[in-house]
Amino acid sequence: MKKYQDHYFLKAKQENYPARSVYKLKEIQKRFKLFKPGLRVLDLGAAPGSWSLGAAEMIGPAGKVLGLDLKAVSTAFPPNVTCLQGNIYDPSPEFKAELQKHAPFHIVMSDMAPSTTGSRSTDQARSAALIEEALSLARTCLRPGGHFIVKFFMGPDIQAFAQALRQDFASVKAFKPNSSRSESFESFYIAMGFKSLPPHDPGPT
Repeated sequence: MKKYQDHYFLKAKQENYPARSVYKLKEIQKRFKLFKPGLRVLDLGAAPGSWSLGAAEMIGPAGKVLGLDLKAVSTAFPPNVTCLQGNIYDPSPEFKAELQKHAPFHIVMSDMAPSTTGSRSTDQARSAALIEEALSLARTCLRPGGHFIVKFFMGPDIQAFAQALRQDFASVKAFKPNSSRSESFESFYIAMGFKSLPPHDPGPT
């Protein structure tokens, strides 16, 4: 597998992050100011743990990050991070219990991406299915006014997905961080101000 010894790869090594992807989240925070002390965050596609670590730093010890990934995560997390191995399409009883314990969340973020097959149409379809599933879960566990960050790859279904986001959120912005590799087709939707109303939110406003 080719390794990219670029600026962000080396920076992540120097700053003890498991992957360069943390700088994408930091750019999102610098631009949109979503993370605040004490917030609860759901991290979908958490492996190898950079986004969970970055979010934990931004929300502080009073906040909570719950992560989920198909792969086991060996990163050493601070006490305010719980990362479970599991499938978003078939959540385990343990993950469902953690969701119930910590919901509603202030932020749901998804850096999920499918295993690539080499077929662009197949990979786009799998990516579209993942982001739809992430949105479906976000709709059930976001607090009113909460935010949704989701990685996407441009494809035939992305405009319909953007329209669905605009129905559920007050503001939707597309954003490509500078730390994304130049050859990458990835970008992110930043959906802010969730409109639905969970029954109860005991957390900070």
